[in-house]
Amino acid sequence: MTRALLGTLLFFLICAANAGTGVDVLPGLEGDGPITVFYPTAAAEQPVERGPFKLKLAERGKPERGNGRLVVVSHGSGGSPWVYADLARALVEAGFVVAMPEHQGDNYRDFSKIGPASWKLRPAEVSRAIDALSRDARFASLLSVDKVGVYGMSAGGHTALTLAGGRWSPALLAKFCDAHIEEDFAACVGLATRLRGNFFDSWKIAAARTFIRWRLTDATPQSFNDPRVRAVVAGVPFAADFDPASFASLRAPLALVTADRDKWLVPRFHSDAVLKACPQCERLAEIHGGGHGALLSPYPPGLPEILADLMDDPPGFDRKVLPEVDRKIAGFFRKHLLP
Repeated sequence: MTRALLGTLLFFLICAANAGTGVDVLPGLEGDGPITVFYPTAAAEQPVERGPFKLKLAERGKPERGNGRLVVVSHGSGGSPWVYADLARALVEAGFVVAMPEHQGDNYRDFSKIGPASWKLRPAEVSRAIDALSRDARFASLLSVDKVGVYGMSAGGHTALTLAGGRWSPALLAKFCDAHIEEDFAACVGLATRLRGNFFDSWKIAAARTFIRWRLTDATPQSFNDPRVRAVVAGVPFAADFDPASFASLRAPLALVTADRDKWLVPRFHSDAVLKACPQCERLAEIHGGGHGALLSPYPPGLPEILADLMDDPPGFDRKVLPEVDRKIAGFFRKHLLP
């Protein structure tokens, strides 16, 4: 029997033995927010409601050993764990334990540090989430954390790029916005306002440039190294503030998931720019016809107008493509984290 066939058979045996997806919440370390954990379990799944989402999970079910590896998910700005529940299930079905730390000052309950203030904190929060799982009595014996995967989407993609070895600074973001704010306005301004094609647009652009130049002056290169991170996937990442040269030699294999109709982070300035600067990186999947929110699954209903305009699926986009994207993400982590 070939090694590849044996690996495939073992993978399906793991999936059969751990048919359920459990969920629990661990306290963060050093004052960090809670960590939502999805994991293999033999416990029966039951209907679970979290905000507007109706899911089927085995809440606090007894963890079972899967493939022994951990994947940490870094959520997007203002995010929650539940909009990544479908990806978490795909990873659990592949045998992984999945940890989702709540990022300080940038989550669905707290918007006080959105942007560079949060981006400086996030990689260390991911690292401490790994520590938390390795110390927890329920999970420590089921995991080997010498090889950990990281997935991040949007601002979480920024976190993922940093943990892969990318370097960025607020001053580089200011430089980018000074040159390209009209072409990538939402990336520079966020939800504060938007261009409407009228007389006030020029005023908004000038005011935004002035504010950004005043606020984003720190040119200190930002980086973070956790040698346990051995494979990284970034979904529609914020990347315009990275030094392209830092992608030439990364610490971990990096793959990107892109969406060609992303209005919030215009691909040529973000995901495509990373791939251009990183010849050894791979485009794991391109979501044709997908917008910035395509990777959120289940998708949050009833978003405010300006957020919905940037996040909602473009007309004609079919979400049936997403399970295959999730399987590709799980496959990338299997390839790089398992023997």
